[in-house]
Amino acid sequence: MSHSARTIIVAGIGVLALAACTSNTPKADPSDAAKTQAVSAGKNDEPGKKVKIGFSAPAADHGWMGAITKATQAEAKKYSDVELVVAEGTNDVNLQISQVETFINQKVDAIVLLPFDGAALTAVATKAMEAGITVVNVDREFGSPAAARTTVLGDNYGMGVSAGGYVCSQLKDKKDSIVAEIAGIDSLPLTQDRSKGFKDALAGCGLKVNNRVAAEFTVESGEKAAANLLQAAPKIDAIWNHDDDQGVGVMAAIKNSNRKDFFLVGGAGSANVMRDIKAGTSLVKATVVYPSTQGADGVRLARLLLQKKALGDLVEVEVPRKVQLFAPVVTKDNVDQYLPTAFES
Repeated sequence: MSHSARTIIVAGIGVLALAACTSNTPKADPSDAAKTQAVSAGKNDEPGKKVKIGFSAPAADHGWMGAITKATQAEAKKYSDVELVVAEGTNDVNLQISQVETFINQKVDAIVLLPFDGAALTAVATKAMEAGITVVNVDREFGSPAAARTTVLGDNYGMGVSAGGYVCSQLKDKKDSIVAEIAGIDSLPLTQDRSKGFKDALAGCGLKVNNRVAAEFTVESGEKAAANLLQAAPKIDAIWNHDDDQGVGVMAAIKNSNRKDFFLVGGAGSANVMRDIKAGTSLVKATVVYPSTQGADGVRLARLLLQKKALGDLVEVEVPRKVQLFAPVVTKDNVDQYLPTAFES
């Protein structure tokens, strides 16, 4: 989704071929169709109908969340036909509901909404849709498909699968390896999905999670959880930490322990972790990306929907109902590809 959406014109090649067989019409040069498509490429980015889009997200008290809002604002500024109205980030569900109510009263054309709690924001998002406002749901799904026209998601289960797959690739010849996991907030479905993906991937190579602790996506909680883990597990071969922001605390605890008997895989894909991976001087050997472009992608999709355009790289003439972004593993071999879009912890 990082590439610009473009309009595709499907040429009537079959009709041209039939005409060539039954008349004196010159046979179509295949390059002509390519030229036609090339001419139309990029038209989605050309200025169109002016659109007003409201944006609401949780408070930027976390590097990833801050990057979401920053990237969303930067993306909107690229388009002269987009007016972005940004509500102040909040972790108060009632206040976020009020923000959406305000957008409805302002009669915005679309709302890009990353809800603090998807279930709690479902009713007001549905109200916006019923008022004729296009809602694009970002990251945390609503409780009803009727609450949004399109949803942009990361892949939490896929993060776990990617992390587990990397651990397997490094420990494939060591079946007695001890694997540890530092999760995020255990009550959240996203944490549960990440842990399930990790467990399932490890099972594929005969490994399992031997030691597990949960943190709270903060530096302080990461340090405390990691300290408890290191004290409880005298032998560890690999650790997967779900979140690079809490990973700052995790690394502090590891430094204090003087332990170097394992490697670590991060989560979300922060720039500081990627720089450590590139330098090759850290115990962190990889991280798994959870894209911070989702709000920016939401703005692009809202604009396409309002201007009645489609995704240029698809044959389908409508914007999909759901777009799920990939969770790639970043290592020293490919880190330069991902650093430019990484967030700062």
